[in-house]
Amino acid sequence: MTTRSAIMRAVRSKNTKPERILRKRLYAIAPGYRLNRRDIPGSPDIAYVGRKIAIFMNGCFWHGHDCKRGLRVPKDNRDYWVAKIARNRARDEDTLARLAGEGWKTLVVWECELKDEAALEARLRALMTR
Repeated sequence: MTTRSAIMRAVRSKNTKPERILRKRLYAIAPGYRLNRRDIPGSPDIAYVGRKIAIFMNGCFWHGHDCKRGLRVPKDNRDYWVAKIARNRARDEDTLARLAGEGWKTLVVWECELKDEAALEARLRALMTR
């Protein structure tokens, strides 16, 4: 149990490797973003305030993506993790709905999507031109 606690304490919420990869790709397309704006609902990882664009970099495990890594549930304390991930998903849906209601364009990038660079770049370019 103490090992699990140490592992969970080490998980970062900002400046993660997937976020840095996403920011590098995005900077080549459209620099000028802001990070972790707490004045925007959901504190998006990346925001273009003037364009009203919010981008969320979601970890597949933490946000319950339907990929191999996202569907995996720890064997220890299973009920806790199922409830935790369900709460995260519900919060994510509420945040996206709130942002849409305020006129924001949103994009959720999943950790597993970073592997397909061409598809990710196409999604980012499409977001910036709509």
